[in-house]
Amino acid sequence: MRRPLIGITCYHREGAERPRFSVPAAYVDAVRAGGGRPVLLPPGDDDPSALLDALDGVVLCGGGDIDPSRFGGAARHDSLYSTSSERDAFELALVHECLRRGTPTLAVCRGLQVLNVARGGDLHVHLPDVVGELVAHRVSREHHSHHPVRIDASSRLAAVLGASEVMVASWHHQAIDRLGAGLRAVAWAEDGTVEAVEMENEPAMLAIQWHPELQVQEPGGRQLRLFEELVALARRATRAPASAGPSSR
Repeated sequence: MRRPLIGITCYHREGAERPRFSVPAAYVDAVRAGGGRPVLLPPGDDDPSALLDALDGVVLCGGGDIDPSRFGGAARHDSLYSTSSERDAFELALVHECLRRGTPTLAVCRGLQVLNVARGGDLHVHLPDVVGELVAHRVSREHHSHHPVRIDASSRLAAVLGASEVMVASWHHQAIDRLGAGLRAVAWAEDGTVEAVEMENEPAMLAIQWHPELQVQEPGGRQLRLFEELVALARRATRAPASAGPSSR
């Protein structure tokens, strides 16, 4: 059986003398562990539709901050880092096309935020200013933290993970403020921060604020299930009748 091709979005263009695109190897390893074949998607492509023609699924990975101008012109903040107009434009267009087609997608950390902004929602520009330090969502830009997350027991996410509470690897300082159209919060940190969302009638969209790629080797493989589910959704999508065509959503 052919392994589904899973596109993984890359970080922003960086480096002055020899500019480069990159992505943490943990995403590549996690897609492989879940049964997929990873393909890197650098920002800048002007036709996400053509990219998706060749892919079975997508991982919207983490990374730098979304420019606040993308969600209502919110004031800039000293904590903002690695903003990239090129990456923002590419990923917003990509997620719109993924939703239109019903492409199986796993949105991780920044990826969840891109989804929310694409649906007209906005973000807390610097989460500690809003919720304080009760939960360590990020200890530094170089190191991630861990904290528990409560999941709606009736959600698809709880069914995938087989649990209504999990310990997650956390590495972010922005988070959802106002939910975008059609999104429903299904997981929360102790301080009320939204940790996952779902869309009605969009079972192929998995969107979480934490970093499961950092936990795929943990005993029990609970976080690996997210990548396995993405690959399973991709397999089912490739077996769908050709006459079905792209999703109109």
